[in-house]
Amino acid sequence: MDNKPSVVMVGLGYIGLPTAALIAQNKTYVHGVDINPNVVETINAGKIHIIEPELDDAVANAVKNGYLKAATSPVEANTYLIVVPTPFKGKNEPDISFVESATKAITPLLKEDDLYIIESTSPIGTTEKMMDLIYSHRPELKEKLYVAYCPERVLPGNVMYELVHNDRVIGGINEESTVKAVEFYRQFIHGDLHKTNARTAEMCKLVENSSRDVQIAFANELSLICDKADINVWELIALANKHPRVNILQPGCGVGGHCIAVDPYFIVADYPMESQIIGKAREINNYKSFWCAEKVQNSKLKYELKHGRKPAIAIMGLAFKPDIDDLRESPAKYIAQKVLQNANNEEYYIVEPNIETHSVFKLTNYQEAVEKADIIVFLVGHKEFKNLDIAENKVVLDFCGIAK
Repeated sequence: MDNKPSVVMVGLGYIGLPTAALIAQNKTYVHGVDINPNVVETINAGKIHIIEPELDDAVANAVKNGYLKAATSPVEANTYLIVVPTPFKGKNEPDISFVESATKAITPLLKEDDLYIIESTSPIGTTEKMMDLIYSHRPELKEKLYVAYCPERVLPGNVMYELVHNDRVIGGINEESTVKAVEFYRQFIHGDLHKTNARTAEMCKLVENSSRDVQIAFANELSLICDKADINVWELIALANKHPRVNILQPGCGVGGHCIAVDPYFIVADYPMESQIIGKAREINNYKSFWCAEKVQNSKLKYELKHGRKPAIAIMGLAFKPDIDDLRESPAKYIAQKVLQNANNEEYYIVEPNIETHSVFKLTNYQEAVEKADIIVFLVGHKEFKNLDIAENKVVLDFCGIAK
């Protein structure tokens, strides 16, 4: 059996590993690359380093059947997918150095008619920059490669299903590249594949998450107004949404994750004067987290004045959204850190049922925390927190609508 890899997947994180497993499920040999040797060792043992339903079986089977192998460096293939992080440097300036490093790593391996695709969220023009980078090192390949951009659109907790069934936007640096990339994805994806150019595809990814951020900012701003006006924001939104053309989202303690809380900055950084609403939405959603932390601080002081003793406080949830283990850009984690910075010998119970340990926080079982705490702060609407039996003498700060 010839098991020379057909696909090299650079980046085996929350998107790269599920995508690699999906491709391997379709009996295509995948060589996964990650700079973390522990991640490589875990995957080659048929195990996973992230929580995602169905991913464990997909990886185990792909490794067992020989269609998926991980390493710390790439090898020669026909298709190269770049699925690495794009963090920030300085003041919310996108950092494409990981994309650049991944591209440099595979550049010596490229040959005529190979397909190179970026899936990493990227500033507009990144695909063209990487194409120029490749050709600067391999001028003999100029106009002989297929180069495209195709962002993912998946929801953590449902990635394996959505990778297959969601529509994708695919943009090449020319029409031939777009067609080639569409042919590649059509092998694994049942959703519609929408053709465009690379710049539009890059912008599409950023716009989708910026749109969500703006909508959440409206809900979070309403929660600030309603708190001052002594109005139940959850009831208000439920009533307003009875209008046939109104669909207000639910407020929370901010916005987190590596998409909605991050992608708008890719637009704001390059187009600061034009992106007024997008930039303001980011400010509002960031402020909401600060506001929640201040609310906890005020509740602590009120409790001590009323009862003559310091309260015990339960911080319920650290993940950036319900029922996942992902803490990236989490507003709940920020609030917990902010509250603990202002600690003054109070007892704290930090709860996150989706992880076993944390390098900073000592974690407590959620039932024990609710039983022992005087002030219960709901930051994330995990399923474990619903229908809890909470004594009437407890102070409840509900920032995620768990008790609405």
